Amino acid sequence: MGFKKGFLMTAGILALLGAGAAAYIVAHKEDVVEMIPDNALLVRPTITLWYTDEALEDYLASMALNYLEEYEIRVLPVYKSGLEYLEAVNQASLNNENMPDLYIIGNESLEKAHLAGLAEEISDAGQVVSLQNFPQTALDAVTYHGKQVAWPLYFETSALVYNRTYLEQAAGELEAEEAELIPETIDDILTFADNYNAPETVEAVFKWDVSDIFYNYFFAGNYIEVGGPCGDDEQRIDIYNLEAVQGLLAYQELNQFFSIDAESSSYASVVQDFLDGKLVFTVATTDILNRIAQAQEEGNFPYEYQVAPLPDVNDEVHTRGLSVTNAVAINGYGKNKELANAFAAWLVDAGQEKLYARTGRLPAKQRVASEVTGVEGFEEEYSRSVPMPKLMTTANFWVQMEIAYTKIWSGENASDILKNLSEQIMTQVSGEPYVESEYIEAPTETQTETGEEPESE
Repeated sequence: MGFKKGFLMTAGILALLGAGAAAYIVAHKEDVVEMIPDNALLVRPTITLWYTDEALEDYLASMALNYLEEYEIRVLPVYKSGLEYLEAVNQASLNNENMPDLYIIGNESLEKAHLAGLAEEISDAGQVVSLQNFPQTALDAVTYHGKQVAWPLYFETSALVYNRTYLEQAAGELEAEEAELIPETIDDILTFADNYNAPETVEAVFKWDVSDIFYNYFFAGNYIEVGGPCGDDEQRIDIYNLEAVQGLLAYQELNQFFSIDAESSSYASVVQDFLDGKLVFTVATTDILNRIAQAQEEGNFPYEYQVAPLPDVNDEVHTRGLSVTNAVAINGYGKNKELANAFAAWLVDAGQEKLYARTGRLPAKQRVASEVTGVEGFEEEYSRSVPMPKLMTTANFWVQMEIAYTKIWSGENASDILKNLSEQIMTQVSGEPYVESEYIEAPTETQTETGEEPESE
């Protein structure tokens, strides 16, 4: 955002009035009143909020207006580039020049922010950040070494999106209930593909972006641990194990059924294929909801759709996807910490009611009213997802994991690839050369259920 645009938006905040925090002020009136100076009507307190997501611009401006009206406290939203964002927060704080009192940041950066004094433990007297309002995923995402160091605002994750119109048609042809055809496992998708009499418009039963770890991680995500539930414990790292190898082998085998070129694969093309009616199932992030709504409005998506949790590999090997929680951190160097905490508490509670409508971002808070098809499916997947870890020592894990998935998809040995990755990450964490003590031989399709090779005739 340029200086002129930022100046005009700030002027608008001071000139216009909004409404929307009445319910929140009733519940927290005493706390808020204590924070407002006696001369608040003459000199309004001001706090500065930084953010990097341009989609939040109108929403934050509107929330600032509402908050000004209800509390006589100015909130100045300031857009900043995402490049070197945390470094910019740190530099402004050290120089004491236009520093943010609070800022929105991905949960994966909270260890770095907290250790630098830029994300202190929140002051949550009203217990807003609790299981009453948020899923455990959100609480884990903002927790570092037992302390809640940010306020969860909105999330991103992936889920299974399907063309419901096609599924209804298939149910009629197969004389089955529609609910029976919603896949719970990858095996279910393969069975569906074998029996589905696809219309000419359908080019693939199942297609997703195999080049991006965010859409692939779920195959092994239930069995890979990087930092424990909160992603902050170097003693809890487990990358190389039998179940993870089995999940990646199942991923590799899908290349035989759904030939997708990893080098040319892209999320944008996959979403467009879905919108064009060329796919029955895909894996997508929450942005697809807005893409579908736009296509419907333009008359380019004459189908019904729905969102379901990511399928397990099979009845034995379960899956779990990734999630990022964008949260509001309180700057430890800020001069208005109490006011910043009060605004953050309001923003992630009462302020979330209009978040999706204004931004297309799904609130981390549970049960926020929305009439949009598919929201519940993404919320369910978020609640069972793995939050991005905070550990700085494993920051390159995701790049290396994406490379590993690409190699495995292309046919390289899954056990070898995962073993090498584990040894690399553990060497980084421990500071000493690390070698896995055992090599995992994954069971093959010719082995019996007990894991023994059948006797030769």
